[in-house]
Amino acid sequence: MPTVRAERLAEICQALFVAAGTPVAEAETVVRHCIAANLAGHDSHGVIQVPTYIERIKVGHIVPGAPWKIVQETPTTTVVDGHWGFGYVANERAMKLTIEKAKTSMVAAATVFRQGHIGRLASYTLMAAEAGMIGLITADSGRSPKAVAPFGGREARLGTNPISIAVPSDLDGPLYVDMATSAVAAGKIALAMARKAPVPLGWIIDSEGRETTDPAQHRQGGALLPLGGTEGYKGTGLAMMVEVLCGLLTGLGFGVEPSGRHNDGCFMAVFKVDAFRPLADFKREVGEFARYIKATPLAEGFSEIYYPGELEHRRERDRRANGIEVEDATWNKLRALAEGYGIADKLGF
Repeated sequence: MPTVRAERLAEICQALFVAAGTPVAEAETVVRHCIAANLAGHDSHGVIQVPTYIERIKVGHIVPGAPWKIVQETPTTTVVDGHWGFGYVANERAMKLTIEKAKTSMVAAATVFRQGHIGRLASYTLMAAEAGMIGLITADSGRSPKAVAPFGGREARLGTNPISIAVPSDLDGPLYVDMATSAVAAGKIALAMARKAPVPLGWIIDSEGRETTDPAQHRQGGALLPLGGTEGYKGTGLAMMVEVLCGLLTGLGFGVEPSGRHNDGCFMAVFKVDAFRPLADFKREVGEFARYIKATPLAEGFSEIYYPGELEHRRERDRRANGIEVEDATWNKLRALAEGYGIADKLGF
């Protein structure tokens, strides 16, 4: 696998999106979010997604330069129609507006529908944390093809339906959670396939409902399992609540429509910390809480306890300094796209 500096990887991916008809500013936004996922160690949401997004542009499932329209609004709420634009673009703009509303209203929320894949949810909640606010976001895939079987089932009826919450603190790195309500994000199955690696038991089942370590079974009638293992009803419950907020509250609905068009629905909320207590005091106490948790005596087999977001912070520092490993399958796809657009030599492939 080649190891590529983040700046070079961004240059390559931006050029490919522009060649595919994406406005420069939108290409920069999409790539910034993808590279941030790679830097944090979540390669499943990084540049491995770029060939998929470009294919969606080609078939009309993503519309570069699509309008962004507020269809309903109050001083504290917003409903946004993304008109099938890039989810990164539509969602980032919606979060910026929600943060601005919370600055005066103390609490604000928004829903976004008819947009492409929005990637790693922490990208948006961290925007709120950096503004001295608590950010919350949930997402589902509308009536796109599903990936997760409900607890006790063997057919996919739910999305991976992730949840993220980020809070401001005085820690070196941000404290946040960003997790699928399935045992694992679907992108990690795709990553395992690209790397020709097995997956752990407990991640997926085959078409007969049997647990398997073969990631290819996911695309052969299998399904992801819900979060929770033997208590998977907890993951199923969380996933259903996310679908209510992001599918039903947005009007996207549930189930699967025949077109197969990916359609992320999103619910986000922002809470201004100063509305509840002084921000500096809150940030200090969040840091103290995290350090208190880290100081817990260790169980056998463990060398350290991490606060949520700490590992990602460490990975980012390492990968900014030493580069990002890109699996051969993804690198070859990026090269093939560059050759197809006639820009391979320009990009140094």
